[in-house]
Amino acid sequence: MASHRRPKQPSRARVTVLTTAAAAAVVMSSQAANAAPSEKPSKDEVKAKVDKLYEQAEQATEKYNGAKEKQEKLQKEISTIQDNVAKGQQELNELRDGLGSMASAQYRSGGIDPSLQLFLSADPDDYLDKASTLDQLSTQQVDALKEIQAKQRELAQQRSEASEKLKDLSATRTELGKKKKEVQGKLSSAQKLLNTLSAAEKQQLADEQSRATRTSERDALQVNVPAGSGRAAAAFAAAQSKLGTPYVYGATGPSSYDCSGLTSWAYAQAGVGIPRTSEAQTGAGTRIYSVSQLKVGDLVFFFNDLHHVGLYAGNGQIIHAPRTGTVVRYESMNTIGGPFMFGVRV
Repeated sequence: MASHRRPKQPSRARVTVLTTAAAAAVVMSSQAANAAPSEKPSKDEVKAKVDKLYEQAEQATEKYNGAKEKQEKLQKEISTIQDNVAKGQQELNELRDGLGSMASAQYRSGGIDPSLQLFLSADPDDYLDKASTLDQLSTQQVDALKEIQAKQRELAQQRSEASEKLKDLSATRTELGKKKKEVQGKLSSAQKLLNTLSAAEKQQLADEQSRATRTSERDALQVNVPAGSGRAAAAFAAAQSKLGTPYVYGATGPSSYDCSGLTSWAYAQAGVGIPRTSEAQTGAGTRIYSVSQLKVGDLVFFFNDLHHVGLYAGNGQIIHAPRTGTVVRYESMNTIGGPFMFGVRV
């Protein structure tokens, strides 16, 4: 007789899981059906995001410039130390040769002093620290040993200094690579955003920039503000000669510039050396906190971290290298994108 078994019922846990999954599927389907298609950002929204990325890129650029300047300085210092070590080693060899000649002469005249013989096969420090040894040497030999010891210590110190600077150089190169990658990443993101615009929208942005530049140039030339000094006037004239020159991060001229690259180059043409980075340039002279007291050629700094600098052009305008995609131009201080912090009269 066949047995009749009841069908196995699904477990309560399984029913719960299946019910939850089904409910989630219904919710997701409902959301997908009701979700509005993502809207393309407007031209102004893209511009705002791009401007922010360019500001971040300029911040990274000034850090990059600082690391690059430090790298170049370290390389020069290391080269100088290495030259000094090579020269010092030659002098040490000559001192040792001189002491060897003394030993040879002493040997020919009746035998070499045991202490001097020991020195010639070991380090002189072992002997100079022992008064009994010094008593057995002539005054000339003692002076030679002391000079050799001093030279050895000097060389050891220079080699240690070079070793530390080489470590610092390695760390600086790593930092430089990171900052370069950061700048390139920001610029790449900005370009991707710009590529989402139509040709007409891109032309509208270009026209807006062109109108702003023409207005700033007209305003700058309307008022004759006296230059701070002959050198400030010369630096300003140098910057004026580069109007229209493209911005390139890390560039110091003469065919392209970043913001601090332009100001340091301009003052160099006036015979004045100022630091490479915007932050370092804040210490190049006397600070001026009132716009009304600025004179043509004064350095002007923007943003809380002082990552942007230009040259005052009069009537609330500056000459500067703004950012990637632009050229050296006049611009109102009110449209820089960050607050004016102070000026510096070099």
